[in-house]
Amino acid sequence: MRSIWNGAISFGLVSIPIKLVNATESHSISFRQIHVNDGGRVRYRKVCELDGEEVPSAEIGKGYEEADGSIVPITDEDLAQLPLATAKTIEIMSFVPAEEIDPLQMDAAYYLAANGATAAKPYTLLREALKRSRKVAIAKYALRGRERLGMLRVVDDVIAMHGLLWPDEIRAPEGVAPDADVTVRDAELDLAEALMATLGEVEMASLHDDYREAVEALIVAKSGGAFEPTEAVVEPAGGQVIDLMAALERSVRAAKASRGEADGEREGEAEGEGEGEGAAKAEVTPIRRKARAGAGTRAGTGAAAPKAVGGKKSTAASAKKTAASAATKKKTTTAGGKSATGKSTSRTAKTTAKSTAKTAAAKKTGSGAAASAKKTAAPRKRTSA
Repeated sequence: MRSIWNGAISFGLVSIPIKLVNATESHSISFRQIHVNDGGRVRYRKVCELDGEEVPSAEIGKGYEEADGSIVPITDEDLAQLPLATAKTIEIMSFVPAEEIDPLQMDAAYYLAANGATAAKPYTLLREALKRSRKVAIAKYALRGRERLGMLRVVDDVIAMHGLLWPDEIRAPEGVAPDADVTVRDAELDLAEALMATLGEVEMASLHDDYREAVEALIVAKSGGAFEPTEAVVEPAGGQVIDLMAALERSVRAAKASRGEADGEREGEAEGEGEGEGAAKAEVTPIRRKARAGAGTRAGTGAAAPKAVGGKKSTAASAKKTAASAATKKKTTTAGGKSATGKSTSRTAKTTAKSTAKTAAAKKTGSGAAASAKKTAAPRKRTSA
């Protein structure tokens, strides 16, 4: 990689010759300005405002414009005479924990390469000292005509330097936070944390620029003459969230589905949502399982009964329980009005038992169960009398 700056790291009395190399590169696609009518390039020309003539690069210098519009010329010789100790030196000032550096200050990133064989030993010494201390170095350096602030840290086996903005270049976030007082419930925080956990972590190396790839494909298609314009699909802009809890729950389910994770409870809820029939089926499922289990037991004992018999036995058993409950109420009630209530309950139990017996006889199934319920209800009548 080509170096953009040569100098040295000043580490106390130790000087480490280094080369500065760009650690990042831009993959953005650049476009040229053209004349739409004929496709010709549109170029900028540097013209002097006083005489209207185009000025070559060799005759272009620097100047500072004051408030009244007047220009103060500044030459390279003027800047070279300034006492800039960091003109060719990265001067380390202190070592601090990395957590003390605000990410808002982060700027461009560079690799520092040892410049020559004699730089290998002090370079390695500084690198290992940074590793052991688990700290970063704060330094000053000059690049492209201005003094800058930097942070040195170890990346693999290389010392990297991040340009930092000066503290007074960071704007205070005044008027950015919401003005209204908002209360966040614990349930909402729980769902937000669940969504964060479901999304999980990502390998940074797997991330790529989808839009740039689409632009590249567009250029290839148009240059080959095979481009067919299609209507762009525009996603609707995010509007006001009416139900935050519902949005969080849907987000968690969508995140789990995209990651191929199975959640039995969520799937069960999804099947039963919005459909009354689905909810009813979920409720009667245990009863159907019991009926099938009962049928299997009868088949094992040799009594092959229809599947509906289980339903009749359940009805007769229910009538039997109702009669027993009436008898219990009679025993615990006192004389007077409460005894009348006990008689009424006994009559209701008797009527229910008779109705069950008739229904069982009509379908010719479960007659034994109905008769048992009728016999059970009869003693209750004599007791109440």
